[in-house]
Amino acid sequence: MSEDTITIRKDAVWKYSTFILLGVLVVVAIISFSGDSPTITGNVVANPPTLNPPLKVTASADDDARIGSPDAPVEIIEFSDFQCPYCSRAAPTVKQILDEYGDDVTFVYRDFPLESIHPMAMPSALAAECVREQGGDEAYFEYHDKLFANQQFLSNENLKQWAQEQGFDIDSCLDSQKYLDEVKKDLSDGQAAGGKGTPYFVINGIPISGAVPFANFKQVIDAELNK
Repeated sequence: MSEDTITIRKDAVWKYSTFILLGVLVVVAIISFSGDSPTITGNVVANPPTLNPPLKVTASADDDARIGSPDAPVEIIEFSDFQCPYCSRAAPTVKQILDEYGDDVTFVYRDFPLESIHPMAMPSALAAECVREQGGDEAYFEYHDKLFANQQFLSNENLKQWAQEQGFDIDSCLDSQKYLDEVKKDLSDGQAAGGKGTPYFVINGIPISGAVPFANFKQVIDAELNK
């Protein structure tokens, strides 16, 4: 027999195989009877558990456009991008919240333009501020709705035309980027509050990221109202 040949005795093979089999059975038993093993799916969790106590961030409403009284017990601040499709998807959810909770909530919209991927986000934010200058918060949110309803048609020409349809001439205001510092401050404040994408919501200091279902907001709002 060659010196390079390894000989394994049958009784050794049996012994090692028995140990391996016993190890596999122990692992299977642990997995089968453990009630703590998580199930991972690709579905959005409708009612995810909140942190107790919830993790809070600092976000200011600043002097941005608002719906509802600043004295409402629940303040919702959204950092958003007019060209972001997920922000557009979240807009009806915000309306649902306002309809359901009425005077119990106040909503503030702040800009978070992602210029690297949305070239019309900044001009749209500037145009909305120009409309607000002339028409106040009510006109701002009417224009806000117009932008989200026509995301695929955002252009400087249309931004001016839509404002004109509301009775406002924003040409010089938009062309001069009058509110550039204001929009940049919103973006900076959103990042400081933990925002890394859009939409990003802060509800009484509790952050919610993304276009999540109404149930997610409801859980946080109800908890705040029941304190």
